[in-house]
Amino acid sequence: GAHRSTFTVGFCMGGTLSFLSGTQDFGFAGVIGFYAGVTRDFGGRGTLLEQAHKIRYPVLGLFGGADPNIPISAVQRFDEVLDEAGVEHEMVIYPGAPHSFFDRRAVEFADVSADAWQHVLSFIAAHT
Repeated sequence: GAHRSTFTVGFCMGGTLSFLSGTQDFGFAGVIGFYAGVTRDFGGRGTLLEQAHKIRYPVLGLFGGADPNIPISAVQRFDEVLDEAGVEHEMVIYPGAPHSFFDRRAVEFADVSADAWQHVLSFIAAHT
């Protein structure tokens, strides 16, 4: 049965897997990913960009604008694919934030991390 209060959350590869889990019929309320890779093929099943049109649940994506591993153009394409597929989603890009910004204890990313966490809480509240 459906678990309407269950969300997946992942970081980096875990973020990619969180989004990919959204292509399955698990009855999630939503899928959340921090700095998820969208162009790498994990397990020979295609990239997130190739699978994104199959996502069945609302999506929240949080990305660093200065992430050398995940180009903004790839995030924008992910956004476009979700638009084209009619998947409810929100993409948040933090200019100047690096990969793993949420894990950093540096004062310079504290505001970005706090804002990202508020996005997560708001997303969960809106979809529970």
